Amino acid sequence: MNYYLPEGMGLRRGGFTPELLRRAKAEGTILQAPAVLCDEKHDLLGELGCCTGHLPREECAIGILEGETRDIAILSRVGKAVSFRVVEFLPNGTPLLSRRLAQEEARNFLFENRRPGDILPAVVTSLASFGAFCDVGCGLPALLGIEHISVSRISHSRDRFREDQPVFAVVRSRDPDSLRIQLSHKELLGTWAENAALFQPGQTVPGIVRSVKDYGAFIELTPNLSGLAEPNFDLRTGDAVSVYIKSILPERLKIKLVALRKLDAATLPQRPLRYFKTAGHIDTWKYGNDGFAKTVSTFSCAPHAGG
Repeated sequence: MNYYLPEGMGLRRGGFTPELLRRAKAEGTILQAPAVLCDEKHDLLGELGCCTGHLPREECAIGILEGETRDIAILSRVGKAVSFRVVEFLPNGTPLLSRRLAQEEARNFLFENRRPGDILPAVVTSLASFGAFCDVGCGLPALLGIEHISVSRISHSRDRFREDQPVFAVVRSRDPDSLRIQLSHKELLGTWAENAALFQPGQTVPGIVRSVKDYGAFIELTPNLSGLAEPNFDLRTGDAVSVYIKSILPERLKIKLVALRKLDAATLPQRPLRYFKTAGHIDTWKYGNDGFAKTVSTFSCAPHAGG
């Protein structure tokens, strides 16, 4: 059985032997290897260890032949892993490869075996103001909208992610007509109570200013937890600051902060995302109490072929 991992997660160190490549062709196994060159015809060359594999332009991605996918999807793979099926061996022994076939197989598997609420490994491939595109298997793209990235609001997906970052995501919806998948992420980053349990009143911690109002500044302590501080100096959205935790009020889902001083964001250590769930399925997720109904997620879908 093939495992439809995002590209880079299934990369085999040391490459392949000719015997392994021939067995992969016979068995239909999906492999991964680094793309080392995109030629003038926009064909990709993959380093297989024992030889160089050839991916013709039309086999480099779903939608290339139909004009639905731009060639930047090919060019941007140079220096990165690509998934592929071994299609045949040319007379000179060069393996002819297809990334398109691997993506179609991964897409069919996802639509037949995954449903809204299922948790998947993914890799962030590109960042935009409206969200992030993620590889959910063999380079198959899925959109993670910015409003679904975290409870704490951000202005751009780069505020939360970097390209090529491994993440976990939840299938939010599938469109059988367009064959597109949309993702969510915030449900895996914990509830208000789970995040608040990481802190204690009296602590001083770093935070990021996410919005500034007349009555104070909302400062993010974790991607799913913010507190309110009355600014005593000029705070702007995006500032890194040190904050004193004045009080934590679980019954009101509020944290009161005191902003102490601005910090140099470049000197702060990069904090990895903390996931409270990385596998399985979610039917319903509630961030807080009934007063926070807007942060309730429900995952459901109509029956589809395959389950």
